[in-house]
Formats: sequence, structure tokens, C-alpha cells
Amino acid sequence: MKVSLAEARAYAITAQQLAGPREQPAGRKELRALVERLGVVQIDSVNVLVRSHYLPAFSRLGPYDTADLDRLAHRAPRALFEYWGHEASLLPVDLQPLFRWRMARAKLHAWGHIKRMITEKPEVVAQVFAAVRDRAPVSAGEIEVGAAKAKKGWWEWSDAKSAIEWLFWSGQVTSAARRGFERLYDLPERVLPKRVIDTPTPSDADAHIALIERSARAIGVGTINDLRDYYRLKPGDAKPAVEALVERGVLVPITVEGWKQPAYRHRAARAVRPPKERGALLSPFDSLIWFRERTERLFGMKFRLEIYTPGPKRVHGYYVLPFLLGDALVARVDLKADRQAGVLRVQASHAEPHADKRKTATALAGELARMARWLGLATVVVERRGDLARELGRAI
Repeated sequence: MKVSLAEARAYAITAQQLAGPREQPAGRKELRALVERLGVVQIDSVNVLVRSHYLPAFSRLGPYDTADLDRLAHRAPRALFEYWGHEASLLPVDLQPLFRWRMARAKLHAWGHIKRMITEKPEVVAQVFAAVRDRAPVSAGEIEVGAAKAKKGWWEWSDAKSAIEWLFWSGQVTSAARRGFERLYDLPERVLPKRVIDTPTPSDADAHIALIERSARAIGVGTINDLRDYYRLKPGDAKPAVEALVERGVLVPITVEGWKQPAYRHRAARAVRPPKERGALLSPFDSLIWFRERTERLFGMKFRLEIYTPGPKRVHGYYVLPFLLGDALVARVDLKADRQAGVLRVQASHAEPHADKRKTATALAGELARMARWLGLATVVVERRGDLARELGRAI
């Protein structure tokens, strides 16, 4: 079966819930259904605009109360839980048994300070576990065990932080809540629903098959690399899972126009061309675009995160959101929520080569105004950087 590139985009956008009308108003029911459909929402610490895990629902459902997403993740009856799904992620709570293989393998893939911690200081790990058991909910910073942070730096952890990250990775503790962005820990049996805890652990092979099937539902069409990247599966785990799903008829082998690698379509996938005026600002960690090589294959956009690039060397900006209009990525904007001034700042705006700048600017202006209202910001200010800035300023 051969699929055109336009059809592949339609499959992807439909599977990612970006083709239909926005729900108004969006409440916990709609949020829960969305995360269940996506299967994973990535968490990131950068807060120059808004925490990244809040953006996918805005892109798909429109304005909503972010406290509703927090309640789904951190209050009973808990619908979501935190774990390493793609990266640090929010996941539907019923997927927890499907990640127990990753928890069991954690020691095999430990790195750096964590590896030294579990091999050289097991007594510290035991003391940190006891602190969580006895004092939960508790943060890593509230546990004074072992050596303190050796030096300044984002990835320079104390012994307690390294131990608790290991315990989290191996599934011995979980996230009970967050204080600001600080994670508070507790034991899984005191946080997760009893039905989840009591669910038998599937075999590794069955878990991988289930996760690849979820990936396929969420992306519509993709290569093996696309499918395995969604939940960061290893090639040796993904390949037999894909083969099993093809044999069962769940995945349909296809070829996609312009793609060098074989691809697969989920048998339930549908391709709905989104309305041409349907716009969405996408988090740089959005599941439609987080696999950059796939983004380029589907949309022709070379998208790179420039947060860690020195300012003078940045091409598009610090925190850049691609703008999806209809079935095309037509622009990218570097956004900042200036909360003190009540302003959504467009620090740079660039159009893609194929985009009609006037139409793009008009649609983008409306989406930026919608985002500003959602964030409680009074105005949108467009700074004169980028080839779309003049048109966008006029549209605003």
C-alpha cells in the first residue's frame, strides 16, 4: 500500500488530535481522554512561557484550567502518573504495568553518579528509601543523607538526589505531588490505584507489543524508528513487537512518498484533512514533532532546540514553538510570558519558505491572542526580529 506525503501528514495530525474542532469548555473529562489518546505527555523544567506539559492540551483543546491537569496527575482518583515514558512524562495510570520491565532493567542502564551510588553507597539508597517510606510526601532536598551537592550545576546532584532518582527510575518510589516544579515522593502502593498495583506484570515481550501498538495509535503512520521513539524502546525490543503486530493485522505495512524506510499504519488510523484555518502553537516537546527526523520527513521543517545554544549563535530563538496551520508547519515563534508586565512577548518570528506570510501572520496573530488570554496576559508584543515580524506586528 502506497501513501502520499499529504496523506501521511493527515494520518499523523488526526492521530495526534490536531485535526478536529477544539472542545469548549475543556474540563477534566476532556483532558483525561486526550492524554489517554496521546499515551504520553512530556514534562520539561523550562518555564519561560509555561511548563511544557500544559501546552499539548492547549494546542488541541484550546484554553483550559491547568489545575485540572494537576488534579488528574496528583490527586485521587489518580488518572495519570509520572515516569520515564518518552523522557520525563505524564502517562495514563493504566500503563504503569507496561513499564515495569524498564524499572526492572534500570540497574543495567544506570549512568554516572547514579551508577556509583547504587554500587558504592547502597546504604545511602536504603536510607533515602526509608525516609520516603516514613516521611512521605517528601522532596529530595528534604532528605539529608550522604554527601551534599559537590558543586554548582544543573546535573550536579547530591547523594540524596541521585539515590531518589534511582529509586524513581527503578519504580521503588513514585511522584505523589509537586510543590511548584519540585517533585514530592511516596511509595507506589500509597499513590497508585490498587487495581493498577494488583495488575499482573506482563512479560517484557507483551509489554513491548502493547507499547508499540499504543505508539502506532498515537502517530498514525511511522517507520520502526518512529514507533520505538515514542516510548524510547530499544531496536531489539521494538522489531519483534512490530513483526508480531503485523502478523496480527494490527499494523499494515505501507510505503510513504519520499521516505526511504518501510512504514506501518495502524489498522484503526484515519486521515482527516484539518481545516486550512485550524492553527496550533506546538510546544518544542510536543509529541507531533519531538522526533526531529520524523518532523523533517513529514513537514519539511528542520527543527532544533536552541535553549543550550549561546544567544548570539541562535537562529530562531530560545524557546521556539512551531506553528501548525492546517496540515503544514508554516512558522516558528520565540515566545516569553512577561508576567510582571502582563505581556506575551514574541521575541522572534520566522516564516517557513513555503508559507504565505500574510495568511500565516493573520492566523498566528489569532492564536497568540488566544494563548495570551489563556495565560492571563493582557497584550501581545511583537519584537522586530525575524522575517515574519513585520507582517505579524501588523496583524496583531
